[in-house]
Amino acid sequence: MKSIPTLYEWAGGNGKLAQLTELFYGKVLQDDLLGEVFRHMSAEHPQHVAHFIGEVFGGPKSYTESDGGSHARMIAHHVGKRLDETKRKRWLQLLLESADEIGLADDPEFRSALVGYLEWGSRLAVINSNAEANPVQEGEPMPKWGWGETGGPYQPASQE
Repeated sequence: MKSIPTLYEWAGGNGKLAQLTELFYGKVLQDDLLGEVFRHMSAEHPQHVAHFIGEVFGGPKSYTESDGGSHARMIAHHVGKRLDETKRKRWLQLLLESADEIGLADDPEFRSALVGYLEWGSRLAVINSNAEANPVQEGEPMPKWGWGETGGPYQPASQE
C-alpha cells in the first residue's frame, strides 16, 4: 500500500512553514488593516505559528511539546480581538500571497487542503475573537488536518 505523505511533509516541513510565517507576519505588520492587530506580537510568534500549523498538518508536536502551547492557548490569543470579515479576508489574502512568493507547493490537491484549513481556521478565529471567554478548554485535542484517506476537517473527540 502506498504511503500518503502528510500535509506537513508535502509543504516542505518546518523550514518551509517558518519561511511562510516569517514573510507573512512581516507583511501583516506593514498592513494598514492588520498591523494594529499584530503590533504587540512577540518576535517568536511567526515560529510558534509555523509549529502550530506543522502540528495540525501532521508534523512533530513542536507547538505543544517545545513551545508549551495548546489548542486552548492558541484560541485564547484571539479572544477579545474583535476580528471581522474584512480583516479575515485580508489575513487570508496575505497568507496565500506569501505562500506563492516562497514557492509553497501549488498543486491543486495541496492548495485545496491548505485553503480549506485556512478558511476553517480563520472563520473560527473571527468567532472566537468576538467571544467573551475562551470556548476551548485546556486539554482539548489539537486540530488535525489532512487529505485523502488521512483526514479532513478537525473532528472533536467523541464525548462518551
